[in-house]
Amino acid sequence: MTSTTSSHFKPLPLPSTISERYITSNASELSYHILEAGVKGKPLILLAHGFPELAYSWRKCMPGLAEAGYYTVAVDQRGYGRTTGWDASSFDDVDLATFSVINLVRDMVVLVSALGYRQVECIVGHDFGSVTASLCALTRPDLFHKVVLLSHPFKGSPALPFNVSSKTESPPKRDIRNDLASLPNPRKHYAFYYCTRDANSDMAASDGLHEFLRGYFYLKSADWTGNNPRPLKAWTAEDLAQMPLYYIMPLKSGMRESVKKELDSGIAKSQRWLSDTELDV
Repeated sequence: MTSTTSSHFKPLPLPSTISERYITSNASELSYHILEAGVKGKPLILLAHGFPELAYSWRKCMPGLAEAGYYTVAVDQRGYGRTTGWDASSFDDVDLATFSVINLVRDMVVLVSALGYRQVECIVGHDFGSVTASLCALTRPDLFHKVVLLSHPFKGSPALPFNVSSKTESPPKRDIRNDLASLPNPRKHYAFYYCTRDANSDMAASDGLHEFLRGYFYLKSADWTGNNPRPLKAWTAEDLAQMPLYYIMPLKSGMRESVKKELDSGIAKSQRWLSDTELDV
């Protein structure tokens, strides 16, 4: 294992109690970019960020965890930020198998070992990071002793086809994508959209990215009055259509356009918790 700083990026604007470095291991093709707070040797808390986020997204949580007596590490996951070594090919050429959940878990296992730990007191995942965190706890309970999930429920271990030896055919399941597209005001689910070439272009274009991300994070915050979290009655197009446009998007719109449709003057409030300097990261 080696630990270095990188000359490719300028230092992040971090609180004085947080440092950053890069770690490599012969057990992985990745060069991990991590943030650290607290004293090494104390119980380890590992933080896995969501999308579109980075290890940097944990900067306001880390000092408090360190003060509570934990060695706290946040990492840019495979495919994100300043961690390198993953397949960065074009949309058409990338090997998606390299981003399998098995590799996401393995990345965390290798990192923990590289840090010199044989157990993690708690792995915390937010959004996409909750997938990583939950599967780490499921597959390696000997290593990850506790787990906390934020904004993303654990759906259970992947199910195998059951009782398929009989010749009785199950009725075909309804395709929620078709149902959403057939609504009077046609819609689409953001998760399916993010799997498309259009989404790749939409999210990667640098022109207007700063303004788009500020609007995106604002709409997902408690400052936007359009948010009214509540249980839905069923997984139907009609119920899903009650959700904001950043989740259930207009059928013909990209994410940037969908976000723009919902913005209001309240966006200025986001400066209280996300400065332009922080957003530039």
